[in-house]
Amino acid sequence: MGLGVRWTLHGDGRTPAPGAVVRPDERLSWPRTAGLGAQHVVAMFGASFVAPVLMGLDPNLAIMMSGVATILFLLATRGRIPSYLGCSLSFVGVAAAIRAQGGGSAAVTGAILVVGGVLLLSGLAVRKFGARIIHTAMPPVVTGAVVMLIGFNLAPVTAGTYWPADQWTALLTMLLTGAAVVCLRGFWSRIAIFLGLVFGYAVSWVFDRVFGRIHSMDGSGRVTDHWRLDLSGVGKADWIGLPSLHAPSFHWSAVLVALPVVIALIAENAGHVKAVGEMIGDPLDDQLGTAIAADGAATMISTSVGGPANTTYSENIGVMAATRVYSTAAYWAAAGFALLFGLCPKFGAVVAAVPGGVLGGITVILYGMIGLLGAQIWVHNKVDLRNPLNLVPVAAGVIIGVGGVSLKIGQNFELGGIALGTIVVLLGYHVLGALAPAHLKPQEPLLDAGTSGYDDDRPA
Repeated sequence: MGLGVRWTLHGDGRTPAPGAVVRPDERLSWPRTAGLGAQHVVAMFGASFVAPVLMGLDPNLAIMMSGVATILFLLATRGRIPSYLGCSLSFVGVAAAIRAQGGGSAAVTGAILVVGGVLLLSGLAVRKFGARIIHTAMPPVVTGAVVMLIGFNLAPVTAGTYWPADQWTALLTMLLTGAAVVCLRGFWSRIAIFLGLVFGYAVSWVFDRVFGRIHSMDGSGRVTDHWRLDLSGVGKADWIGLPSLHAPSFHWSAVLVALPVVIALIAENAGHVKAVGEMIGDPLDDQLGTAIAADGAATMISTSVGGPANTTYSENIGVMAATRVYSTAAYWAAAGFALLFGLCPKFGAVVAAVPGGVLGGITVILYGMIGLLGAQIWVHNKVDLRNPLNLVPVAAGVIIGVGGVSLKIGQNFELGGIALGTIVVLLGYHVLGALAPAHLKPQEPLLDAGTSGYDDDRPA
């Protein structure tokens, strides 16, 4: 396939034959391929533009760089792994923690850039030494705990910032989004977050006209009288223009907060590669290191100009499963559409106007689902939490991460939240494992021996 940019026409180019699938090196007709690309953009859209909004970054740049990241990923894997790289929600808590320390967008993107570099090196290590290196350093009990504390660490953000902005809009948005996730089928269930956002916009617009301005916290954190949905910036925005770029800055305190997310990103990629391999009937374990390294490189490129981290999106796996089309040509089309969206400031203005109450309803579900994916990793890998070797470090680390426990080291250095919780889980497990008696050290399944839980309707 070379660089994965040549495809053979599948059948008549219209639909897959009964029982057949369109493989990564095949395609349908170009109009249908373009339509599938647009469908992939819609599937990733909800979570992919919520992520930069929650992190305080430019959504236009985020969407554009997701297209760049997808192209890089497809080239690096030579078209063997059909995947869209959207904006990672794993760093939302990191961004909140860095901003709470006084850091700005440059500090956030600088810290994530370093994480991207570590992810790139991790992928190269997996290519050289094999996937067992992942299990040795980060067995499922550790990976699940870190994913869990990353998600649940965000609970105060929803409770203290988004939900109070408009509690009734938040409640209605939460109920509609939850119903969409559970009750809808196929493609529609994959875009439940997007549907919830559209519904929230509509509710906010109606409430503004029925009840007038609301007295609550606005986007700047001040309690004022303001419209729930303020679209004044949309009219002023241009139709075509470059997104705002900024260079990253590097601070050790910010980097240490962000580094634990490497574990979550490796788990996401491992689950994604395994799931896609099973669906297309082509074991892709030999591509795991390449996928991880490509994700790291894409994240470094995105953050170097002020964008967020990128990661493989399982919403798009759902689209492939529903359509039976695994053609990487569709992902090239999706990347092209993302680049065009990124060059439309008016689109970014609509995204930036998302009401706080809408984010409140969405994030109640979204953050909880991220956290519970950690538990899904435990369940899938049959982690025994009755074993004190597993239970003790996990219990301590999760409470530290979720509760925001901090540890001061000297006058100017402090560890807390996600960073401290991850250190406690990771070091605690390995140190206690070295000291524990033999009967407490069961052989756990490899992380890459099955999906990690991220292949199952992940919101982001």
